[in-house]
Amino acid sequence: MFGKDAKQSMETASTYKPRFIEKRLLNCAKLFKSVMLLGPRQCGKTTLLRHVFPEVPLVTFERNRDTHGARSDPDGFLKAFPPPLILDEAQYAPELFSTLKRFMDLRDERGQYFITGSQNPLLLREVGESMAGRVAILDLDFMDAPELAGIGDRTPWLNVWLADKGVANSLKYTVLPESSGGALRALWRGGMPELARFDDASVHELLGSYFQTYVERDARVPGEIRSEADFVNFVTLCSALTAQEVNFAKLGRDIGIVPATAKKWFHNLRATFQWRELPAYSRNAVKRLSGKPKGYLSDTGLVCFLQHLDGVRAVNSSPLKGALFETWVVNSLRRQLGTISAKPGCYHWRTIAGAEVDAVLDLGGVRYLVEVKCKTNLDVHDLSGIRAFRKTYNEANAPAVVVYTGDVCRPLDAHTLAMPWNAILNKT
Repeated sequence: MFGKDAKQSMETASTYKPRFIEKRLLNCAKLFKSVMLLGPRQCGKTTLLRHVFPEVPLVTFERNRDTHGARSDPDGFLKAFPPPLILDEAQYAPELFSTLKRFMDLRDERGQYFITGSQNPLLLREVGESMAGRVAILDLDFMDAPELAGIGDRTPWLNVWLADKGVANSLKYTVLPESSGGALRALWRGGMPELARFDDASVHELLGSYFQTYVERDARVPGEIRSEADFVNFVTLCSALTAQEVNFAKLGRDIGIVPATAKKWFHNLRATFQWRELPAYSRNAVKRLSGKPKGYLSDTGLVCFLQHLDGVRAVNSSPLKGALFETWVVNSLRRQLGTISAKPGCYHWRTIAGAEVDAVLDLGGVRYLVEVKCKTNLDVHDLSGIRAFRKTYNEANAPAVVVYTGDVCRPLDAHTLAMPWNAILNKT
């Protein structure tokens, strides 16, 4: 039986914070023979699996060690560790996958293996070649505001808004308690689960350690990083360009590397889940649209660390404040969408003339618009991008939200809600 064991330790029960994706994880474990959980290092993959399936044994693989002979003798390893089993950081034992397929096919049970990984191509290549149709692939990211506040078991607001077809019903939503902190503090700290144990004075100690570990261990595996210093400079520059359109050639010139190397290093960041992109939205009938993807670093706390923003005041006075808030919101949208199986297409929209909408969600033939404003009070000008999109595509009723740093959910027009950055559902 899948679920939480009543005998799990008091320590785990008292420190664990629920994640949005728990319900989907449980459902996939009942439908598939294996579940793969992908995401950046230290986003909570192992903690989540150990909490939801505390009775399942766990084996963690390491880069420079053949753990329990899994690489040299996959058959012997899987015989010694029968399912159910958690295979943690499985990209370090790729030899296991073809054998894993054979062992899974010997049983009809669902939820035989739970696989985690922090390097996307290495795992997906093996899965595509040997485990297609037998594995559900889920993404886990750093924590969102409700998760950090300990109420990640509540349905995300975005899911309800989409289910309601974007109806502008402000009565369904409220905000997190004030004790959860303000938006700028959330941007500065970021969403790493481990930060829950750190006070503000120690935040950058953890982020510095995280980044150094990433550069030394993760970044070198999927790509060719010959100069660590150049790569650090590259990631630092990327952090300054979060929430902007990606221009490989310009990035290369700025730090003295050729565009091909910049493109390869971008691939490296994507492969290790440190960089996410929204493709440009377009319709064939409409011209003069920007075709560049828009990129985001996966954690605003890491952006602040790399840009030497040492506290809330520094964030407030930084020219990156708006980009940081957009990065937080777009990452939040992705986390919330990760809880549903039928995900909408997710894009950004921008015309050559400069009209833009930060996120366009395309689901069931309906375009849902999300605009991001780092301000506590909204006015008529904050709807200009939404109105431009509606006019361009003749979709006057396209549902929209404007996510902002205020604390009141209210209609802005018949089809648009002002949605606080830390919105949650009202209890019913």
